[in-house]
Amino acid sequence: MSRGAAFTYSPLLPTGDDLTDYRLVTDEGVDVVAGPGGRQFLTVEPFAITQLTAEAMHDIAHFLRPAHLSQLRSIIDDPRASANDRFVALDLLRNANIAAGGVLPMCQDTGTAIVMGKRGRHVLTDGTDEQAIAQGVYQAYTRLNLRYSQLAPLTMWDERNTGSNLPAQIELYAEDPGGQPDAYKFLFMAKGGGSANKSYLYQETKALLNPARMMEFLDEKLRLIGTSACPPYHLAVVIGGTSAEHALKTAKLASAKYLDNLPRHGTMAGHGFRDVELEAAVLELTRDFGIGAQFGGRYFCHDVRVIRLPRHGASCPVAIAVSCSADRQALAKITPSGVWLERLETDPARFLPDVDVSNEPVVKVDLNRPMAEIRAELSKYPVKTRLSLTGPLVVARDIAHAKIAERLDAGEPMPQYLRDHAVYYAGPAKTPEGYASGSFGPTTAGRMDSYVEKFQAAGGSLVMLAKGNRSAQVTRACQSYGGFYLGSIGGPAARLAQDCIRHVEVLEYPELGMEAVWRIEVEDFPAFIVVDDKGNDFFAEVTKPNPTLRIGPKP
Repeated sequence: MSRGAAFTYSPLLPTGDDLTDYRLVTDEGVDVVAGPGGRQFLTVEPFAITQLTAEAMHDIAHFLRPAHLSQLRSIIDDPRASANDRFVALDLLRNANIAAGGVLPMCQDTGTAIVMGKRGRHVLTDGTDEQAIAQGVYQAYTRLNLRYSQLAPLTMWDERNTGSNLPAQIELYAEDPGGQPDAYKFLFMAKGGGSANKSYLYQETKALLNPARMMEFLDEKLRLIGTSACPPYHLAVVIGGTSAEHALKTAKLASAKYLDNLPRHGTMAGHGFRDVELEAAVLELTRDFGIGAQFGGRYFCHDVRVIRLPRHGASCPVAIAVSCSADRQALAKITPSGVWLERLETDPARFLPDVDVSNEPVVKVDLNRPMAEIRAELSKYPVKTRLSLTGPLVVARDIAHAKIAERLDAGEPMPQYLRDHAVYYAGPAKTPEGYASGSFGPTTAGRMDSYVEKFQAAGGSLVMLAKGNRSAQVTRACQSYGGFYLGSIGGPAARLAQDCIRHVEVLEYPELGMEAVWRIEVEDFPAFIVVDDKGNDFFAEVTKPNPTLRIGPKP
């Protein structure tokens, strides 16, 4: 019997030095006490953990990292960026400036609260850490203008909104973070449904592990992400993994830049590493998709992280994840010197360029006219045309669509409001005092695809407004019934609320809360023609894999 290799150990994910810029939240609730053997122990009171969590969830709802904002600015400054790329980037920067006021969150989907903590062996608490974190999440979501998105299952088929955005996903580990026994370190995230839904796991084989096949695979799979998760993205690709779930978790951490300081090469210890050369090649691949920052161009992604993990010889999982334009995460730590939180950018206005986009082509559409006139106007222009909408919209999404479909199945007519008005797929966050609306950005359009043909056949939903790409059945329905799908910029929910939405009222199903049917008045609401009445779909071309690929950056 052959002997095994000599014992060696490395963490699967050696994260490297922590170079984060932190700010002090409080120095209360922490103390240092003497322990056995001359050791010093850090004691942490539950209220300090709760305060840190509430502060973190506030900050990531309103502030972004400076590096992310700098990347948005670089799109505007890049002469190779398309006009639509620059318009989206500018709108996202304006949105960040409004959100930084601390009233309107940057996105209406204020996300699932996800918290990971690593507690050193010399940190003492009362053992209720998870409850203390949940209390902080509760405080943030109930006190701020955030949205409750969590549904409690009451039976297998019935569920109800918890009204607090709890439960949170909380993972706590007993390990010395960064080799510090007297430190408690955290990653706080708010993950909206749009970007969470664009997490993928593929079970591949050794055959994938060559440059040509890998690029073919990524060309096909990355296009399928589409734009419903609000690009430009921070993209993460993980190849390998000791299990499927570890590959997926690694992809989520990588998309949050948590693993940026991994080693750049592998060793026989089997730890994960970043392949920066493949990152550059994949970024260039996405530049050539033509999808761009939602409506054509180069900036489908800000950047790419590619991580190689060890694997079982019979398995080769590949995990893909994105962090969207609401790039919401922050690091934190509790040490003997106090409670610390990553310093996010509180003055995003410094990234705003002095540019005027008013001279760029835009078609103004008056939504106060009869639906036939609105459709006739839209029919004059090709896909990717930028629009400015003014007038009434009806707002309805998943649950309302299901209820209306039941009425049609029962022989009832299509509600007149869906015959007379364009329908906006959206669900608002809470409305602050003195505002017409809370943050009110678009919902992923694909969730309503199955209703479109039935609704259009009944004379409704002939002009739809949302984010992301649609299925072929929607394109066929629009061609058959003379309909249009307009794409709204995914991400700038605070700017839409402050600058574009003038009035909001409930039309039907008030008991559904944010899922009710609403009537809103908008002014200069930005949109793009994505699917027209002639069977054209902007996304149909850019989601087709490229049969001829280069490996590596262009010369």
